Amino acid sequence: MPRRVIFNQLPGEDERDMAARAANCNGFAHMSLHAPIWQGWPSLHAKLERFQMKQFDAQQEALIAPIDQQAMLAETQAWSAINTGTANLDGLAEMAGVLADAFAALPGDVELVDPAPVTAIGADGSEFEKRHGQHLTLSVRPDAKRRLLFTGHMDTVFPKDHAFQSQQWLDDDTLNGPGLADMKGGISVFLRALKAFEQSALAERIGYDVLINSDEETGSLASAPLIEQMAHGKYAALTYEPSALPDGTLAHARGGSGNYSLTITGKSAHAGRNPQDGRNAIVAAAALTLGLKELQNEECPINPAKIEGGAANNVVPDHAVLRFNIRPKSPDAATAFEAALASLVGDVQQAHEVDIHKHGGISRPPKPVDRKAQRLFDLVRDCGATLGQKIGWQSTGGVCDGNNIASCGVPVVDTMGVRGGAIHSPQEFMIVPSLSERAALSALVIGRLASGDEL
Repeated sequence: MPRRVIFNQLPGEDERDMAARAANCNGFAHMSLHAPIWQGWPSLHAKLERFQMKQFDAQQEALIAPIDQQAMLAETQAWSAINTGTANLDGLAEMAGVLADAFAALPGDVELVDPAPVTAIGADGSEFEKRHGQHLTLSVRPDAKRRLLFTGHMDTVFPKDHAFQSQQWLDDDTLNGPGLADMKGGISVFLRALKAFEQSALAERIGYDVLINSDEETGSLASAPLIEQMAHGKYAALTYEPSALPDGTLAHARGGSGNYSLTITGKSAHAGRNPQDGRNAIVAAAALTLGLKELQNEECPINPAKIEGGAANNVVPDHAVLRFNIRPKSPDAATAFEAALASLVGDVQQAHEVDIHKHGGISRPPKPVDRKAQRLFDLVRDCGATLGQKIGWQSTGGVCDGNNIASCGVPVVDTMGVRGGAIHSPQEFMIVPSLSERAALSALVIGRLASGDEL
């Protein structure tokens, strides 16, 4: 539950010192200042009352009052206990059912939506369909003039046979476990914020959609069309990835990301009798790799990650697959890379007399922060200040569904989830009090948007 702070005079403390102490209060959710218990300080009492009114009003207090820290912790731990590695379709189906029950507490109908078809390239160069779990959606008051989007993901990076499957307390406030921060705690945050909001008088003023996808950790290829569809026409969006830093810092501008596979087909020949008749696919893949690194610049890091293929030592290899990732920092850099890649592929095909097939592309567009998005960040910061939370932000090279949402022209803050760290590793941790802390933050942001705040 939120911490209430009662300010009494300390020995030797004057009026200014006490006011400063009140201003620096870091309650998890809100502060409730009561009249001093001594006599003779009417001016200070008035100042504290004005401070309280400026910081927190009855409507805001009503918004966060229903948020239950212990219930949030219990559900987050239960969800973490379900393995939902992106490829664990049984685990994802179980999780989708559990979440459907949880989100049924909100108005509107919960639906489980089939994933979009996705293909990948095998080590032999063949294209195959990659299966994914269903996505959860919910639509509330679809005819409202102002509508918001809330997104999260149910999958984690830990497959069902990974050693990291259990939870342990690191200290009184810190819990280690798979997916706690990334992002089952975040799902609890926006579920509880929305449940609290629905109990307020502001609820009828806005509508919203909820999307929890099953494939965010592998690029959201099976949910990208759904993200675009649900982002269309939204006034703003909040995504519940964990904070960029354990202190609650938000991710601001993001670069983009693209994953590619280049399949090279050459011609086999005997390595001793007639090597001149062969067309070495591995050598062509190496030329592509070196060419890619020459294309790299500050605006577009490139990471050649893997070459697969080859044959026996006495055979000129006729097949190879080169896999690589790019991280363009701007839309212009992404466009420039595509043009440069086409030129490089053409040059290598001609020089090595091989065929090259490209699969993949940019799945996460770069996410600059425009004027409206910045005003959404400012709103989150201001709501945090009301709660005694200092909210800052920094740019990051990481990507998430916020990239896809921003590419639709929708302002988004995409690290509204719990505070934690060491994600994608067995050291992943969640700072437990941040469950209700961030739920309160979201509830106030939603309330401000419902009250008519303009971006």
